[in-house]
Amino acid sequence: MDRASYLRKLHFRAHHRGTREADAIVGGFFDNYHAQWTDADFSWFEALLEEQDVDIMGWAMRTLPVPAKWEGPMLDLLMRLDYISLPSGLTKAD
Repeated sequence: MDRASYLRKLHFRAHHRGTREADAIVGGFFDNYHAQWTDADFSWFEALLEEQDVDIMGWAMRTLPVPAKWEGPMLDLLMRLDYISLPSGLTKAD
């Protein structure tokens, strides 16, 4: 598979998780960081896509303990949550 097709496939999988929240976390993470990933980072991300959304969101929001196999710099970036943008019309509650 050529690089462009591979990136389109990952983009689609990252943005079509099943819930808006998971789409925002996983898709936003991919959009923000994938340009600087190594092959090992892409392998890590593909494995992450196989995990349940509730687990990924829990790890990202620090509400679930992170299994040792996911600990490291990639998950640290995911946990920053600085890549999420709210859909227009939504604002933070005061």
